[in-house]
Amino acid sequence: MKRLTMFIALIIPLFVCTSWGFFAHQRINNLAIFTLPSGMIGFYKKNIKYITEHAVDPDKRRYADTLEAPRHYLDVENYENSIDSIPEKYNDALSKYGQKHLNANGIVPWQIQRTYYSLVKAFTNRDSIKILKYSADLGHYIGDAHVPLHTTANHNGQLTNQVGIHAFWESRLPELFSTGYNFIVGKANYIENPLKEAWKIVKHTNGLVDTVITFEAQLSKSFPSDKKYSFSERNNTVLKQYSLAYATAYHNKMEKMVERQMRSAILEIGSFWYSAWVDAGQPELKNLIRIEPDETEKKLETDVEMKYQNGKPIGREL
Repeated sequence: MKRLTMFIALIIPLFVCTSWGFFAHQRINNLAIFTLPSGMIGFYKKNIKYITEHAVDPDKRRYADTLEAPRHYLDVENYENSIDSIPEKYNDALSKYGQKHLNANGIVPWQIQRTYYSLVKAFTNRDSIKILKYSADLGHYIGDAHVPLHTTANHNGQLTNQVGIHAFWESRLPELFSTGYNFIVGKANYIENPLKEAWKIVKHTNGLVDTVITFEAQLSKSFPSDKKYSFSERNNTVLKQYSLAYATAYHNKMEKMVERQMRSAILEIGSFWYSAWVDAGQPELKNLIRIEPDETEKKLETDVEMKYQNGKPIGREL
């Protein structure tokens, strides 16, 4: 009996929200490179390892930076009843809601715009390190803007008795099924207005929230309760997760939604990178300047990695 009690106590649910999960973010950033034109793709392919691995840097910064979490989401209902009523421009939203409200309820469309202009500046300065840094970061925020549960106050199903749905949708499903997705998405396009495009993405994504929530609730009622979860052991710890059968049923019920959102994220990221390069005057991406981070920046990077390895995210779960 004592052994059984210890066994149960060590069961850990794999329902932690990490915004697309590391796997999907890295896959999306990696594939976005292949949407780029000839003047860019050589540089990005040469640095594909960095762009892929550092796709998750913004999630790591959540462990050290108190201002990072809101950059990944927008809790639409906590702003307005309709997303169309939220001011498009950051300064207008700041005047209407105040800084505290923005920090609490998310700023992802404005963060996409902010990171975009940082990338334009990096291209203009021909700063290879910052081009890679802001490309990876921009890919992350655009990826997050494609996750429906990043656009609602009910971000983890906590308001509808569906806790765990966030990581289920954005991590478990891509990890199980993305090898069967079609990731040929075409070539990057020039974006005339990055902020309007960011809002277009978020508005479309927000329109999927009801389907994500409702379909899982319907499935949960009809699916055999003893087959909803599966258990596996890792390092003497039992891990609880949604079963393959349940994940397959949910994935099929949504009719390729996850695939469509990943495909859209790939093309949008490539298009934002391309547009930043064009807006910077299409500099030649050869023999670029390598401006090394100063000691303060290096210390910050080391601090982030240490806190990520040993701590927990600051702010709410994503």
